[in-house]
Amino acid sequence: MKSMKELVPEHFIWEMKGDVAVIRLNRPERKNPLTFESYAELRDTFRDLAYASDVHAVVFTANGDNFCSGGDVHEIIGPLVGRDMKGLLEFTRMTGDLVKAMLNCGKPIIAAVDGICVGAGAIIAMASDIRFATPRASTAFLFTRVGLAGCDMGACAILPRIIGQGRAADLLYSGRSMSAEEGLQWGFYNRVVAPESLIDDALAYATRLAQGPTFGHSITKTQLNQEWSMSLEQAIESEAQAQAICMQTNDFERAYHAFVAKQKPEFKGD
Repeated sequence: MKSMKELVPEHFIWEMKGDVAVIRLNRPERKNPLTFESYAELRDTFRDLAYASDVHAVVFTANGDNFCSGGDVHEIIGPLVGRDMKGLLEFTRMTGDLVKAMLNCGKPIIAAVDGICVGAGAIIAMASDIRFATPRASTAFLFTRVGLAGCDMGACAILPRIIGQGRAADLLYSGRSMSAEEGLQWGFYNRVVAPESLIDDALAYATRLAQGPTFGHSITKTQLNQEWSMSLEQAIESEAQAQAICMQTNDFERAYHAFVAKQKPEFKGD
């Protein structure tokens, strides 16, 4: 295991709130677009989080009233026009690796979305476990608007699981914006909160998770991501094995003794 509390990234903001890492993209004057460098650094950071002993939850939030405006038009899209197929595939695999790293980091990720959340920004929200939004959040998978397919970074696999096939098809074909209210009704957003309370609400939620059975949360995340490709019988057996593993933890024993003593359990992730 490794420590990540003292991480000082070059291409985004990293802040620790107890055991919760808060991530913000750091180009608010341009609504926080991604660059080749920030994609890669985020990918590497989420990969490292799988081995972090001092980070138990993540909040990926807005900066300057916007979440993320997707890939930078001048620093990503322009250069991609001049790449050959090998170079293009290197880029698309790298962006997909960010989603894989988020899914496999073993930590619950809460996206706290305000303002613009489009393109790869919408993907980051989609790849998170829990999503909060403000009423002014505007979310769009706008890949078709720039002449591409809607199947970017796992969107055609993950988005239908969250909101359903027909609704996902609507967003991915049209590239239109989904309002916060619509996202809440469709189950993309778990809750919509006032802009001034967004980060506090997301942090409070993340802190509760960070203070819970973090090993159990890691197993929960793994099962949520793996069971879509399993039959029902395989899923039930996989969960039986996963729960048996969790029953060997000290957290499980501590919770039992706390229940018997009518006390609140103290989870330590072991």
